[in-house]
Amino acid sequence: MNNTKDTICALATPPGTAGLAIIRLSGNDAIAIADQCFKGKTTLQQAQSHTIHYGIIYDTHNNPIDTVTAFLYKAPHSYTGENTVEFGCHGNMIIVEQILQALINKGATPAKAGQFTQRAFINGKIDLTQVEAVADIIHASSTIGAQTAARQLLGGFTQKLEQLRDQLITLCGLLELELDFTEQDIELIEKQTIRNNINAIINHCQQLAQQYRSAQILRAGFHIALVGYPNAGKSSLFNALLNRKRAIVSHIPGTTRDYIEETLHIQNIAVKITDTAGLRNTEDTIEMEGIHLAQSIITQANLVLIINDATQGTDHSNTLQHKLQQQFPTTHIITVHNKIDLIPNMSIPEGTIAISTKTAQGIDQLTQTIADIIKPDTEAPKDILINQRHAQLLNQAIQHLQQANTTLDQGYSNDLIAIDARAAIRILGEITGQVSSEDILNAVFSSFCIGK
Repeated sequence: MNNTKDTICALATPPGTAGLAIIRLSGNDAIAIADQCFKGKTTLQQAQSHTIHYGIIYDTHNNPIDTVTAFLYKAPHSYTGENTVEFGCHGNMIIVEQILQALINKGATPAKAGQFTQRAFINGKIDLTQVEAVADIIHASSTIGAQTAARQLLGGFTQKLEQLRDQLITLCGLLELELDFTEQDIELIEKQTIRNNINAIINHCQQLAQQYRSAQILRAGFHIALVGYPNAGKSSLFNALLNRKRAIVSHIPGTTRDYIEETLHIQNIAVKITDTAGLRNTEDTIEMEGIHLAQSIITQANLVLIINDATQGTDHSNTLQHKLQQQFPTTHIITVHNKIDLIPNMSIPEGTIAISTKTAQGIDQLTQTIADIIKPDTEAPKDILINQRHAQLLNQAIQHLQQANTTLDQGYSNDLIAIDARAAIRILGEITGQVSSEDILNAVFSSFCIGK
């Protein structure tokens, strides 16, 4: 764990030239250090918390660096729970570096990645699910994802988990209390009630864990891979969906050697479309590498569009489709027949789509089909963005509760049932950070940027 006694500082806005930059200073000595560099109408120590002050900031040789605003937050009423000063200066990295160096010369320490938010967690301002919501707000690729992360930051996920933990704690209390009345043969809670309570909590945990796929889409976008044999029109469709020429189109097979990725928005969701190399047997080393990349991209895709050259027959890509369906049974896979402008009155097999990238025929239908697939995948999350850590812990809690049910069914004593129930309580506490290890915290905060 980082030393919380240090006063830390860092640029809190993206580096580069801009109209404004914010430098954050937090720690016990933040106000004292700031007063040594900042000169306004009054000292920050004398000022009230949550006030803004205009003045000049100086280096250690008393040379003026910039005119700045100083935002003052006195502990514990700040983001970190510590004394905090945020300087608003002009967005020139030369000025930023001079201000940071002046603060360091007066006793501050450069902040590490995520250290401000880590201190907010340590000081009880937010829990671990809210910490992760901060990261999701920063990196969300969709409006819905950002809004959901904002609701999670307000504590919605924490409340749901606390309700589940409270139910388990009450259940364990009754199970363990009943042990005191064993000789009197008093049953404080019926076996069926125990089973019903455990099953209800299992169902809630399963519903939360199942939201991981949807949350990933809101967090990172919906991934579409365009695959198929060479010259089927993958790059042409890529350009048509983007409505601009992005990929090179040629009648020469194997033109696409590497993959090309671009993002567009459908129903306010970021959709990442990847044009991959044509799948075929080849001796060309570079083309072979492109094909290997295409195969790795398919494993990450939410939707695979197999582009089929309709002039070769509607069954030309059937072998490829069957192979991909066997390899990726949970992935949406659709065959798209291209070049239908060359085949009047073509009969379209059910479950496939016909388009012409040359005339744009069928492109709107394809876009609508993509939107229809995205919609159910993004409707589930309301106040929560389940991540991989959450899903793994929820599944562990489910396993313990299922074992508690097995113990109950086998007629063992209540204290054995309570062991697994308490294990589930501990695991749910790991999600919020009530029960945590340094390794877990380091993994969570490693994704943060410096200054947050």
